[in-house]
Amino acid sequence: MAATKRTSSGAGAKADSRSRGAGDNSAPAIADFSKEQELHAYREMLLIRRFEEKAGQLYGMGLIGGFCHLYIGQEAVVVGMQMAKKDGDQMITGYRDHGHMLAMDLDPKGVMAELTGRRGGLSKGKGGSMHMFSKEKHFYGGHGIVGAQVALGTGLGFSNKYRENGNVAMAFFGDGASNQGQVYESFNMAQLWKLPVVYVIENNKYGMGTSVERSSATTDLSQRGASFGIPGEQVDGMDVRAVLAASDRALEHCRSGKGPYILEMVTYRYRGHSMSDPAKYRSKDEVQKMRTEHDPIEQVRKRVLDANWATEEDLKAIDKDVRALVAESAEFAQNDPEPDVSELYTDILL
Repeated sequence: MAATKRTSSGAGAKADSRSRGAGDNSAPAIADFSKEQELHAYREMLLIRRFEEKAGQLYGMGLIGGFCHLYIGQEAVVVGMQMAKKDGDQMITGYRDHGHMLAMDLDPKGVMAELTGRRGGLSKGKGGSMHMFSKEKHFYGGHGIVGAQVALGTGLGFSNKYRENGNVAMAFFGDGASNQGQVYESFNMAQLWKLPVVYVIENNKYGMGTSVERSSATTDLSQRGASFGIPGEQVDGMDVRAVLAASDRALEHCRSGKGPYILEMVTYRYRGHSMSDPAKYRSKDEVQKMRTEHDPIEQVRKRVLDANWATEEDLKAIDKDVRALVAESAEFAQNDPEPDVSELYTDILL
């Protein structure tokens, strides 16, 4: 089954007046979604959720080797930003990257095949879970070194300003990476040169196994750029409407030549840091409370049903389509040939 084409569909969405944006007392916090936007967000987030669940299964079967960091629970962050971006805007992230690739409209077959190390993978089966790229879709990785993508994303912003192309780079990193020294060097350069970069801190509360309260002297990560004069705001990263509204503000700030912007997406990962992490540093009750009360997909599902924009059967049909697409991707990833041995000597820079 072919995937439905996914497009950015939310820039400039109307919003209500329930919260404030940094430096703008009239800025709304939650976008007023249309039926089409709600259903778009629902399908996109559901695709990421089902894809990651399947990836977890394949890892357990020994078909995915190395590291595998799942994005389950954080789907609203990247989907909301995808809905706000324009064609040409770039994304770059760390090793928890499968969801970002899918949101950037990369072929699920290519993503899954890379996870299993196959020839049809986005990096020819040589990058694995953490290292996938697509110049065509303006996705610049997948990086295994903590915080490295922040400096690289700043470079993308420099390229945009130099070329005067009107594009904005979005650099995603976690609460743990926010303590890296290179992050602040990047902040300084970006503000000094007014580079169009949105720094997206995906604060899922735990850098590996350490809570943000134990690892960060200041826990309002949106203010990490204050000493450089970079505006920032905290966002409910479990509500795709809040993400879109904040993303619109941040992207417009950058696109208008005002320099970088920081968005702290307060979110939560349901699984461990990686597939090898049993996550014993937090209680099952804590995870269940987040799933029950704040799940990003269930919030959309409830709004759609309450507004009579779809029936239970309609939503089941969407889930069926998504599951079929993911199953097709998994089938391809298990049967595609492995890279030829000669590939060991290609794509090497000396």
